[in-house]
Amino acid sequence: MIDWEDIRHFLAVAESGTLSAAARKLKVDHATVSRRLASLEAALDVRLVDRLPRSVRLTTIGEAVREHALAIETSVDGIARLTKAAHKPLAGRVTLSAPPVLVAPLLARHLARFHEDYPDIRLSLSANGEQVSLSRREADVAVRLVRPDEAGSIARKIGTMPFSLYAHRAYAHLATPQRWQFIAYDQGFSDMPQQRWLLGIAGERPVVCELNYIGEHLIAARAGVGVAGLPCFLGEADPDLIRIDQGFPSFTRDIWLAVHRDLRQSRPIRAVMDFVINVVAGEPLLTT
Repeated sequence: MIDWEDIRHFLAVAESGTLSAAARKLKVDHATVSRRLASLEAALDVRLVDRLPRSVRLTTIGEAVREHALAIETSVDGIARLTKAAHKPLAGRVTLSAPPVLVAPLLARHLARFHEDYPDIRLSLSANGEQVSLSRREADVAVRLVRPDEAGSIARKIGTMPFSLYAHRAYAHLATPQRWQFIAYDQGFSDMPQQRWLLGIAGERPVVCELNYIGEHLIAARAGVGVAGLPCFLGEADPDLIRIDQGFPSFTRDIWLAVHRDLRQSRPIRAVMDFVINVVAGEPLLTT
């Protein structure tokens, strides 16, 4: 008999490349990973990995076993999703992943209303700019600024987020655009659409500072540091900021809502999805 836990530990080793990295991923000790791997090899009577001084390398049969193990993992996760969706009461924990720009400034402001409507649902709201896997249950519902394309997920466009240039009303160079200095992201975000849009407008004009989160851009613009590219629903809500994008190219990001198809009929999941849709629809500067 093959133990699923042995397979799970083997997959972690195959993905991580070392026993210690797999142990950290699974939150167990190094000895447990080694024991589980040895147990699977004994059950199958094959060597799945070559143990090198600082890493492990899958053998030829190990590569083949890995492919089958991944299929088993997908099936196990599917069983978990189906049983979660079968729970009828409007209760339980639902994880919602969304970009930071939409979490604190928008969704979190409406959590009291959600709790009042659904007191038995514990909504776990995570600000995450990276893609999460719905198939691996890293989140139950995901809001993204690009259309999710993960197999098994269903995505729906729920809004459009326009951006504009903003600066403090007392910004020293407000009346002299040639002297504007810009607040941008660092080079690690060079492929992000709003970074390319902002730097395209800046041209040869200097970037005065680089910050990685949109909330930091808002604070810096409010402090008079320079010109920032902000979502209009943030910029227009701040009385200290003024919109200064006349004549510059417009820019928008689409807002997508995604859920795994196995969970879409779950009542708690539907409640969270409806909550997100209603919040976005209720913000006039997030057009649909």
